[in-house]
Amino acid sequence: MRRIYIHDVREWPRFRWDREHLAEPLAALRLRQGRLIGHMEALGFTLRIEAVLQTLTSDVIQSSEIEGERLDIQQVRSSIARKLGVDIGALKPADRHVEGVVEMMLDATRRYDKPFTATRLFHWQSSLFPAGRSGLRKIKTGRWRDDSTGPMQVVSGPMHREKVHFEAPAAARLPKEMKTFLKWFNARPEGDAVLKAALAHLWFVTLHPFDDGNGRIARAIADMALARSESSPQRFYSMSAQIRQERSDYYDILEQTQRDGMDITPWMDWFLGCLGRAIDGAQTALHGVLTKARFWDTFAAAPLLDRQRKIVNRLLDGFDGKLTTSKYSKLTGCSQDTALRDILGLVELGILIRGDAGGRSTSYELVKLAV
Repeated sequence: MRRIYIHDVREWPRFRWDREHLAEPLAALRLRQGRLIGHMEALGFTLRIEAVLQTLTSDVIQSSEIEGERLDIQQVRSSIARKLGVDIGALKPADRHVEGVVEMMLDATRRYDKPFTATRLFHWQSSLFPAGRSGLRKIKTGRWRDDSTGPMQVVSGPMHREKVHFEAPAAARLPKEMKTFLKWFNARPEGDAVLKAALAHLWFVTLHPFDDGNGRIARAIADMALARSESSPQRFYSMSAQIRQERSDYYDILEQTQRDGMDITPWMDWFLGCLGRAIDGAQTALHGVLTKARFWDTFAAAPLLDRQRKIVNRLLDGFDGKLTTSKYSKLTGCSQDTALRDILGLVELGILIRGDAGGRSTSYELVKLAV
């Protein structure tokens, strides 16, 4: 006998949750969210863009990994940088699939304030599958699923012994269901906009309106709702990266919620907790960017040549090995004598320190700033 799911109950889609129970974790989350955004907004433009590039790259990579798909991180980073107009040096060409995934994520976050329509959703799903295939399987793109091969189910396990975790609403319901969802999403939130992000994620993934790509699109919708909650296209934390770390719990809470009634308090509670951990994790994920910001704050008044500044940034970004005069010369195109003068100038300013080895083996590294 088929199970009864949340979309089968008479009250659907009149979701409800315990607002009193969620008030405290929501307030704490909003405080952490505001602190992170304030911290990142205080960075200079270049470092802020670098933080956004790093966050979006992680978001795209991790959202795909949740579905078991591994994307080339350099292709993703290059595609995002090119679309944002960020110069990161040599750009690795991205294939059509990577370009499509990046296009969806940037459309969700950079155009968060634009109306969300069925046409826009169709474009997102088509961009995820530019060849009209999911692996070896041909799928329908740019339209709602039609269930021609049977009901849409989320299953696991070997063939003929599959476990059905969830069965989505019949395809015939989708035009009306999606119209209701999109109208709700585009309306002003009745409560906190972060709670709207949590509900949007659950509601969309429960409808499962496409042949494939529903999970990634649900997470992109949540990101768009979170951008609306902050009135900013700049992303400094990745919900998808955190969900990737908690993937088992993510699927468990979805399955539990989709089998219970219309009280979705456990899902909302879990979403707020996961989002809070994503925000806390951003400080670690963006450690390099924050370290660079702190370093340049310390040496803001240092009179540096452009080539000296270039080398210091390379060291801050993670230099391969230690700096020598020959490496400095090759990276900046100057002579060995000029390289030595530049390096000694950086030592005098307290930016570089000399290694223990001497003679031709002399090397230099950045000074360690006190915590």
